Amino acid sequence: MTDHFQSRKKLGINGIGRIGKLTLWNHLNAGHFDYFILNTGRKVGKKMEDTIDYLIKDSTYGSLDHFLYGHSGKTADLEITDPEKGLFSINGIPIKLQTESRNPGEINWAREGVQLVIECTGSYLDPTVSADHTKGSVRGHLEAGAEKVIVSAPFKVADGAKKLPSDSSMFVYGINHSKYDPSTHHILSAASCTTTGLSHMIKPLLETGETSKIVTASMSTVHAATNNQKILDAVPREDASDLRKTRSVFDNIILTTTGAADALEEIMPEIRNVGFMADSVRIPTSTSSLIMLNVTFKTELTEAGEPKLNRELINDIYKTAAGGAQKGMIVFSEKQNVSSDLAGYPAAIIIEGVETHTRTGFIQVNTDVLRENGVEAPVDINIPVTHAKIFGWYDNELGSYVNLLGRLAVYVDKNMP
Repeated sequence: MTDHFQSRKKLGINGIGRIGKLTLWNHLNAGHFDYFILNTGRKVGKKMEDTIDYLIKDSTYGSLDHFLYGHSGKTADLEITDPEKGLFSINGIPIKLQTESRNPGEINWAREGVQLVIECTGSYLDPTVSADHTKGSVRGHLEAGAEKVIVSAPFKVADGAKKLPSDSSMFVYGINHSKYDPSTHHILSAASCTTTGLSHMIKPLLETGETSKIVTASMSTVHAATNNQKILDAVPREDASDLRKTRSVFDNIILTTTGAADALEEIMPEIRNVGFMADSVRIPTSTSSLIMLNVTFKTELTEAGEPKLNRELINDIYKTAAGGAQKGMIVFSEKQNVSSDLAGYPAAIIIEGVETHTRTGFIQVNTDVLRENGVEAPVDINIPVTHAKIFGWYDNELGSYVNLLGRLAVYVDKNMP
């Protein structure tokens, strides 16, 4: 092994489905890593060219050339360097395909000199499962030589009696990534696409005095289709709990669940004091989703009796965040967007400012009990509360989730012990 080979910044990717492939695209563009090992865990197509053809084309985002260079007509330099070893390059950056095993414990990351792996199969989400489990475990990556693993989905602990191990934690870049401790955290979850967008919507509200007193909140995501849905109606599996996901994704609006509220509490513990609900509506589009956030705040009135919290204030909060600490992660828009306008847009969330709405009402509190106990009090107390409806677009694949996952991976790599 040459010194040049050893000195390369390598990234391992296990699984090249939607997130795995787009993760490669993201890092080819970002330029931090200069060597990639893609583990498919099985043979793909009849020859190596078939895998490459899949990697450089996409029905949702167009070609890799289009992603890298727009419509300039410029093309990436692609070369197959050693088909027997699964080696090819894009713009001089070496990429190695491995097909022997999908099981993390059987992927020889040590042999490849890989320190950081992004786990994109969607199959290994439970960090409480031992590395030697017969069906595989995310911990297997560590046993196979990796130092850090980022899972491109929320953790799912099958045994409800178990807690997350101390070396495992969930992070969203721009929200809590600075709490990552290289000496402690070895298995990271990058949460979900919806949690990523939602957390960036909530953060500026919690950090602003006028909107920090949240009484209750709820969220619905109008979400693009994903690969765990069916093209045509299908027979449910034996353990299926949501029969609607077996119905045709082409022909239906499908009500379903989301774990975004639970994941939000993991990365933003202060939200646990808020009664937060979340649900999802799947629609027949390929990408770009919409969060409809409903929040009720304790508020104050001006001397003239007008609510201090209004539409203009909320929009100003997001404008400030978009130009400050969350620059590049929050975008404030006053355009009238539709979902296709945001496909591939590199931001965690795009606030649709023209649709922000607020209404202020009053909660009437009867004070009879106070007076009966000798406390002077008016007959009624009217507590002003403001309800706000805020809309945020996010490209649930490339633009929002993969972009923030990529920034988290670079951050972890830069802070390797």
